[in-house]
Amino acid sequence: MEPLQEPVKPGDRSAWETGRESPSGDGPTASRPLLMVDIDGVISLFGGPPIGSAAERLGSFHSIDGIPHFLSAIAAAHLLELAISFDLVWASGWEEKADEHLPRLLGLPAGLPHLSFERSVGRSNAHWKLEAIEGHAAGRPLAWLDDALNEACEEWARLRPAPTLLVQTDPTVGLTGREAEALRRWARSLAAA
Repeated sequence: MEPLQEPVKPGDRSAWETGRESPSGDGPTASRPLLMVDIDGVISLFGGPPIGSAAERLGSFHSIDGIPHFLSAIAAAHLLELAISFDLVWASGWEEKADEHLPRLLGLPAGLPHLSFERSVGRSNAHWKLEAIEGHAAGRPLAWLDDALNEACEEWARLRPAPTLLVQTDPTVGLTGREAEALRRWARSLAAA
């Protein structure tokens, strides 16, 4: 097993810039897999840590459109690392609001593409995202990071001709080193194939 990379700190754009640019410096590359990133339950944690706890230092509370969110600095750092191996895409009911808020609050890259959805979003089912994800992916390999994957998502991933990885998070802790390492390992396996 390869040693883990040094964690990237939120706001450190060097990892993003390295990951975002193709060798010719002209932006995302179709040779890298996509990483579809949900926000609620992945970056915005449900419940948040107890006030005054050690975990509170691992993120911060913010009011976004009047709704309180505990945003995980750990998840943000992992996303910056993953941007080295993946082209990141917001796959969340936040849609364009992700780019309005997350770069400023967590030091994440601005200008990431986001998916738009035809129907109203609901936390209990992720299948409402499938059409938009497949349309954006256009046959590219992709990993999907979400806290609300279900059987419809699993069946879709099995039937998809391009390599597809589903990674589910615990919505109270979000994206951790365990999920990030699974994503890096999968990306390395694609590159080696």
